[in-house]
Amino acid sequence: MVSLGSLFSRQTAPLLGLDISSSSVKLVELGRHASGQWLLAHCGLELLQPGWVQDGQIDKFDEVVQAVRRLVRRSESKARHVAMALPASTVITRKIRLPAGLSEAELELQVEAEANQYIPFPMDEVSLDFFTIGPSATAADEVDVMIAASRKEKVQDLQGLAEAAGLKLTVLDVQTYASRRAAGRLIVDLPLLAPSEAIVALFEISSHALRLQVLQGQELIYERDQAFGGAQLTQLIMRHYGFALEEAESRKRSGDLPDDYALSVLAPFLVSAAQEVGRALQFFFTSTPHSQVDHILLAGGASAVPGLAAVLHEQTGVACTVAKPFQGMDLGSRAADERLAREAPSYLTACGLALRRFPA
Repeated sequence: MVSLGSLFSRQTAPLLGLDISSSSVKLVELGRHASGQWLLAHCGLELLQPGWVQDGQIDKFDEVVQAVRRLVRRSESKARHVAMALPASTVITRKIRLPAGLSEAELELQVEAEANQYIPFPMDEVSLDFFTIGPSATAADEVDVMIAASRKEKVQDLQGLAEAAGLKLTVLDVQTYASRRAAGRLIVDLPLLAPSEAIVALFEISSHALRLQVLQGQELIYERDQAFGGAQLTQLIMRHYGFALEEAESRKRSGDLPDDYALSVLAPFLVSAAQEVGRALQFFFTSTPHSQVDHILLAGGASAVPGLAAVLHEQTGVACTVAKPFQGMDLGSRAADERLAREAPSYLTACGLALRRFPA
């Protein structure tokens, strides 16, 4: 069996969570004090040029490698083991049931045989991993097993990038799994009447995509992607003020914009964002037995746009919170870092990857 890259394992050595998106590379390294409190050991963000990464595909390999090198060097972390993630669209996951009591070798053979039913590629072109969840709830003599598979070339692309940047890829995850892992820490602290039963809509708004994951307790009950993101706001800034792309993006991130920005540019964007969120929720309601959500949690770089949470609360009537992945952590000298506070929602996936170092 060809391993997907320890999708379901943990890494005890110091580990960098490295999240590569279409607009930036985010790095997070976590530690824990003897008291159990989380420690943000290292973090950082390096912007990427448009077109370097598109739809999860790294089109400018050398440029992205150099960006990762700069980010690692600037972070001053000594860790070289790294956790990275594949887009969910490139990974097939299935929960299957197998006889209990199988040896590891027998389990591998059974997993490969079962995987053939779900994977539309020759097995020699696939990297495969699996994890035994536990006894089946419906059959005492069976166990539930989660399998995950991706094309070898996708795995090798990330392995090659890590190696070229002087890192060792030791944990390979799925982006949505990583973001849910980090969100799980935050959801338990939300003002929910019954956290184990409450339905939370996690919206990750990146440069070009809005991803909805609906969680009930620890279970994913719905997911959907839509083409909408922070790039629309950048385009509005460019058109309204005549800025070039790089200047528009820089000013958006720093907040250095003319006095009429809030009314002329930001307000229309917030209306569009609210419409997209409402549309995604309606798809959820019409596709499932559920008719409401108890809380909206926003993440991704565009989620930190001023006023977005308030507009969504007003439009949906649902309490809305912007994710703070480092909430409750010892931030050390970064505690007063305004830029980190502003960019924190974009670190959700990187934080989830860094959490792979520690037992659940």
